[in-house]
Amino acid sequence: MRYLPRYKILLVGVLVFQFASALAALFLPTLNADLIDTGVAAGDVPYIVRTGLWMLLVALGQILAAIVATFCAARAAMGLGRDVRHDVYSRVSGFSEREISAFGAGSLITRNTNDVQQVQMLAMMSATMLIMAPMMAIGGIIMALRQDVGLSWILGISIPALLIIAGIVISRMVPLFRSFQGKLDAVNRIMREQLTGVRVVRAFVRESIEEERFRLANTDIMVVGRKVGSLFVLMFPLVMLVLNVTIVGVVWFGGIEVDAGNTEIGTLFAFMQYVGQILGGVMMASFMAIMIPRAAVSADRIGEVLDSESTLIAPEKPITDKPAPGRVEFDDVEFTYPGAEQPILTNVSFHADPGETVAIIGSTGAGKTTLISLIPRLFDTTGGTVRVHGVDITQADLDTLWGGIGLVPQRPFLFTGTIASNLRFGREDATDDELWHALEIAQAADFVREKPEGLDSRIAQGGTNVSGGQRQRLAIARAIVHQPDVLVFDDSFSALDLTTDAKLRQALWRELPHVTKIVVAQRVSTITDADRILVLDDGRVAGYGTHEQLLETSTTYQEIALSQMSADESEVGA
Repeated sequence: MRYLPRYKILLVGVLVFQFASALAALFLPTLNADLIDTGVAAGDVPYIVRTGLWMLLVALGQILAAIVATFCAARAAMGLGRDVRHDVYSRVSGFSEREISAFGAGSLITRNTNDVQQVQMLAMMSATMLIMAPMMAIGGIIMALRQDVGLSWILGISIPALLIIAGIVISRMVPLFRSFQGKLDAVNRIMREQLTGVRVVRAFVRESIEEERFRLANTDIMVVGRKVGSLFVLMFPLVMLVLNVTIVGVVWFGGIEVDAGNTEIGTLFAFMQYVGQILGGVMMASFMAIMIPRAAVSADRIGEVLDSESTLIAPEKPITDKPAPGRVEFDDVEFTYPGAEQPILTNVSFHADPGETVAIIGSTGAGKTTLISLIPRLFDTTGGTVRVHGVDITQADLDTLWGGIGLVPQRPFLFTGTIASNLRFGREDATDDELWHALEIAQAADFVREKPEGLDSRIAQGGTNVSGGQRQRLAIARAIVHQPDVLVFDDSFSALDLTTDAKLRQALWRELPHVTKIVVAQRVSTITDADRILVLDDGRVAGYGTHEQLLETSTTYQEIALSQMSADESEVGA
């Protein structure tokens, strides 16, 4: 209902012109009866011509009113679909990782496409039939009674029969439509997983198994769709049966009345037309009623998204200042995923001053990625405080917070476009010289120069037309172009060889001495020159200090180092 005021002018136009179209349709059978009973019976040619012209004008008026009403309805429905899609997208874009994971990416896409389309279609049909269907049915009954009360008992049988048929069909469709939308989510999810993970599928020769998995989901939705289709197939023949039997009844009993001299032929024809309009109105209403359950399910699913509040609640008075640009501080931080029995992070405390490099290392599942996800506030902590630029991130203005952080995720993602458009993703006004400088730091300039189109080289969705190492380096360059105060690398050098890794880190330290760098790493050799190293073990801090200090004091770090380095290297490092 909140969208209706935006289209009140269009909706008023729909109501006015639908009303005019319905009035014209109801008036035509009466003119037709007068033409037959008065003009034709008496052989009055001027009356026939005059009445015929009136009928033509009324018919043209009905057509024009119907066209204008449909135009207004289409504009309102399409605008509604646009606004709902925009609102869903805006709400989803403000979700944290928690809400996105709860709904699922595939389901969110379905809700913003197929579900919105169902609501949009219902809005279109409702606007075009909102006046026409009830007015044709109610007005037709009134006009039919004016023509011949004696035959109206036929309507007392046919109309309830139509309503009973529609009620039975609709009651069975509601659960089927809800099931259909859920199974459509499953098909989209499986398809998305298979397209995204096509390399993994082929590497493990899982094509046949994945095809079977998709076949099962596809068969499920086919079975539900077939049941819905069966109800549709059953609905319309039954409606046509009632309609045809009613017309036959009118002709049969009307013929008896005409033969007895109780009614005129024109009146009988008019009554038949009104019967058609009445049953047509009931059919339109039934058709709308059939569409309502599916659109209602879709509207509920859209409402779930729009009514979901992000856990990333913006502060009432956001702080836009940066008292300590580049400083990152964790103070006794704890984090637990929803539904988890144990926290993934417990009592984590450390800090990174402007220009420093703090590395984070630990075994798989130690909580490294979760920890750095708290820095740009992708999640909110369940305990403790995270401060960035000297401000508690829960009190900071989100745009200011994100504007000061450059994040290179574990799995870098590139957008469809060009190398230049991807690099300018964080700063649209960056010059070509700045792009090349960032590429030089990220050790990506050479392979970009080798491309015929250079910065204008096309990038496929997700960066699938470049290698993993090239994708990582472009993602790093993109973060550098952003010119943040804090650079966060989530194991972002894993696809690089040791030589390129070393050159990239040296360039970062040399060219960006003022930028704070938080580096998640797996290889000890890549973080030995970090100002401090945070060692995580099962979500807890198992060591914090320089490489040399940790080799002396942290058993966990010693185990990691010894597993990657020879004994001589360990001794030299110590």
